[in-house]
Amino acid sequence: MELCTCVARSSAPPSSSCRAVPFPRVLSHRIWSRSGYCTVCFTPSSPVARSRFSTLMTTAHNTGTPDLVDFNWDDLGFQLIPTDFMYLMSCSSDGVFMNGKLVPYGSIELNPAAAVLNYGQGLLEGLRAHRKEDGSILLFRPHENARRMEIGADRLCMPAPSVEQFLEAVKLTVLANKHWVPPFGKGSLYIRPQLIGSGAILGVAPAPQYTFIVFVCPVGHYFKGGLAPISLLTEEEYHRAAPGGTGEIKTIGNYASVVSAQRRAKEKGHSDVLYLDPVHNKFVEEVSSCNIFMVKGNIISTPLLTGTILPGITRRSVIEISQNLGFQVEERLITIDELLGADEVFCTGTAVVLSPVGSITYRGRRVEYGKNQEAGVVSQQLYAALTAIQKGLTEDSMGWTLQLT
Repeated sequence: MELCTCVARSSAPPSSSCRAVPFPRVLSHRIWSRSGYCTVCFTPSSPVARSRFSTLMTTAHNTGTPDLVDFNWDDLGFQLIPTDFMYLMSCSSDGVFMNGKLVPYGSIELNPAAAVLNYGQGLLEGLRAHRKEDGSILLFRPHENARRMEIGADRLCMPAPSVEQFLEAVKLTVLANKHWVPPFGKGSLYIRPQLIGSGAILGVAPAPQYTFIVFVCPVGHYFKGGLAPISLLTEEEYHRAAPGGTGEIKTIGNYASVVSAQRRAKEKGHSDVLYLDPVHNKFVEEVSSCNIFMVKGNIISTPLLTGTILPGITRRSVIEISQNLGFQVEERLITIDELLGADEVFCTGTAVVLSPVGSITYRGRRVEYGKNQEAGVVSQQLYAALTAIQKGLTEDSMGWTLQLT
């Protein structure tokens, strides 16, 4: 077996999964069988791996405008498309992340006793990179994602990379895959940072080691119909989160719990599920993976953040844009009956951006919004204002974007 020499030059603890010698007398780290990278220091340790990594890095850091990959961008949807690089950084129980590196995109090795696999100790984030008309690349509010991960990590007793480390990892990963950023107007590069308890543990407790991962994927619209209004089915049996739980952070378990209701809704022809509060079962909370808004006259309302609703970054952005456009914005408790009587309803999120709702079904009653299944005037106005900033089509007076190239 090929072994990494990182123990000789690093204070990082050896991996207990190494089979070179019986645990606990481990003298060196195990190498990834797939790509030739150490599972702890992520160094390309074999000559083949070093050669491949050097070639990829030379291509990725070409100072000229990168050639786009040969891809049919017009057919881009929202599904996984493997790119070239991902970013990995680890820390031990001291909580200090260090030695982050880009490596070729691929599988990672986890001990079956890893905390993330047994107890769900993990967080995820989502943000986008857009290509401007001049070919340069913009990130949208990445600082907010970094801060939200810190908050979630504290709730789950996990150390988190600093805001600076988070931003550096995101920037390096995007630039290394910049030829995967779709052409202007054809989509965006979805960025998925993850923080997981990668260390092995048997009892319920914080993991002894953690891994921070960033991978990217080119995407188009989240819903198949693009900007066509979606159909929501109100869920009354299951709830997304409970008071005192983890509904307000992006822990991985929040998303596994919505799959069953979502599948049932799609089998009935709906796009997604609308969840009500778990106490009274009448106040609107959010959709499976996005926040929800209603429009009534000149007032735009969205559910109050009470601890069970994710504080979406797109949600906050739409609130501020709406206020700047002269709308009155309310964050308050909204009953399902109020929502059904709205002039317009729309969802917001990194994945869905701003998606108009065409209908909501509640207790067998279907309520439709708008005419001829078209997006409402306010939804179109807010979508245009939001995406103009994200794509660099207008001056960013809010200071939300970060230009990379």
